[in-house]
Amino acid sequence: MAFQDVPSRPIWFDPASEAVQVIDQRRLPHQLVVMDLSTVDAVIEAIVEMVVRGAPLIGVTAAYGVYVACRTAGHIDDDRLRHECARLRAARPTAVNLAWSVDRMLKTLLATPPRQRRAAALALAATIADEEADNCRRIGRHGLPLIETVAAKKDGPVNVLTHCNAGWLACVEYGTATAPIYAAVEAGIEVHVWVDETRPLNQGARLTAWELAQRGVAHTVITDNAGGHLMQHAMVDLVIVGTDRTTATGDVANKIGTYLKALAARDNGVPFYVALPSSTFDWCLDDGLAQIPIEARDPDEVRYVQGWADGRSVRVLVPPAQSPAGNYAFDVTPARLVTGFITERGVCGASPEAIRNLFPDRHRPSAQI
Repeated sequence: MAFQDVPSRPIWFDPASEAVQVIDQRRLPHQLVVMDLSTVDAVIEAIVEMVVRGAPLIGVTAAYGVYVACRTAGHIDDDRLRHECARLRAARPTAVNLAWSVDRMLKTLLATPPRQRRAAALALAATIADEEADNCRRIGRHGLPLIETVAAKKDGPVNVLTHCNAGWLACVEYGTATAPIYAAVEAGIEVHVWVDETRPLNQGARLTAWELAQRGVAHTVITDNAGGHLMQHAMVDLVIVGTDRTTATGDVANKIGTYLKALAARDNGVPFYVALPSSTFDWCLDDGLAQIPIEARDPDEVRYVQGWADGRSVRVLVPPAQSPAGNYAFDVTPARLVTGFITERGVCGASPEAIRNLFPDRHRPSAQI
């Protein structure tokens, strides 16, 4: 279903209402609904309930949440500012951009006189949003040669498999995993995308497929378990996924099921790339399996599916009503299974040395403010 007047970003500031506005991603692809986030509680709820999702967008939303705290509290003092930032920081545990953006906002605002904090918070939140959009644009530019190389060696489209949604809905603009795809299409390369439906919540089938359709990119929605079969039969040229947190040593946390795609890719000699801005690296961690917290969400996200029937949104129970369900939201793909990282600074291998060489200026940050 196509919509007219689709916003160019999934989050923006409305000067008239002084509210932060977002696309409610729970309602896509069948309904385009915009929500106002006018209180800190509303921002936190939007993050927790996945009105907004995707590591870069979560970070930008939290940054705007700090602005909302400053607006609603007037001349916010240090204690109140710290308190509201702590609440925002705790909204979701896995996506590192959340803590990164809140800590950046807090550090700047603590050095700003209280009477100037509201304006400073709005300006910095907008800057973070613009920076993340530009990072994704650069990711597309650096990832384009990977697709060009494949295209030069074959007839027909380059087949890219992706998992979950790492497009502009998750990343302000362009996306991470989708940015090289969009860049390739703009360069006239024929690209076809295998879109994992991505259970639970179906972010691939609902969001990635909707994005690609809006951009006119050829794609096919597949069940999550079909990826291995496609790779065995040489129907996938490369895998590109996003990430919610990646360690300084290259371990990757992403939507549950990513690890299985990496295993299938390794077994079949398919390159497996992870696209991310530097804000998604956690420079303090070196062991993803041991140190990255894995969010366990409401089991009903597994037990129920959301769909569209007879002109309305419907929620359907799939398993027996009495059957329990587990809902681990993420898994960790070890660095040894990752071919490389596509970042705003270029492409590098998935080793501590390669990452450090690309980001020599990054170091372990000081203790939380």
